Amino acid sequence: MIDSRLGCSTISFRHLELEKALDEIVNLGFGEVDLGSLPGVCTHVPTALSTSDVARVATCVANSGVSVRSINCDVGDLNDPGVDVANSTHLTRLFELATEVGARALVLPNGAIEHTPIGTLGVDLDRVAANVGVALGRAQPYGVDIWIESLHVFRLCCNQGRAAALMSRLPPEIGVVMDFSHIIAAGDDPVQFVETFGDRITHVHIRDATRGRIELDPNPVVDEPGNINLSVGRGDVDFDAGVLALHAAKFDGHYTLELETRDVTDDERPAAAADAAHLITTLLASHH
Repeated sequence: MIDSRLGCSTISFRHLELEKALDEIVNLGFGEVDLGSLPGVCTHVPTALSTSDVARVATCVANSGVSVRSINCDVGDLNDPGVDVANSTHLTRLFELATEVGARALVLPNGAIEHTPIGTLGVDLDRVAANVGVALGRAQPYGVDIWIESLHVFRLCCNQGRAAALMSRLPPEIGVVMDFSHIIAAGDDPVQFVETFGDRITHVHIRDATRGRIELDPNPVVDEPGNINLSVGRGDVDFDAGVLALHAAKFDGHYTLELETRDVTDDERPAAAADAAHLITTLLASHH
């Protein structure tokens, strides 16, 4: 039996159409999903949503019987001065979809897929924070939360130092999505991440990674991210220590397998997801 706090992102089965991906997830015993909507990664939720897309995705979800925790999406490079979050039709459609499927939150990125800021780092972080604030204001009439993946090893906020600098600029209503793989691939420590962000952590992504090293500020020293595309158990993540730290911090949110792995074949994905679910369920039970 899979712990009720553990879901599976559709990104884990991004090679399948949404309906078939949900079938796989349900067959594995999951009752909850995150929906993927990331250019170049997973477009189960199209990255240019139309009204008919909203209806189609909502119907697929309803037919599957799963609940939706969040929609992992991208509304543009939030440190780019040309991005207009205030008037984004795509963002409107995402809010509409979230309400249709009962998703609690949209998960937004922390900036462009680029470590070098467009201006200065401070200016870029201010711009990300301003855009996230606009998204938060737009979310309120829909009753949808805004969470941010504050540390993403391939985006602007690529290590814990930058993640902390961004979060210091954001209101407390913005939740932190913790991803074990990105923390390790940046050379940081999941336990320290929990201690730093504490009760701001609202959701956790589960994926393994090899340890990297990213030290860029104030001057670039090294920029060698680890491999984040590994199945659980094949990298350097100590999930036991991380889950224990989350329990000690009284984390009461949910976990999601986000297995954007490239070390297994598509035919092996269900088994890899089942193994990961067993491991995390066991850890959650032991630290309950």
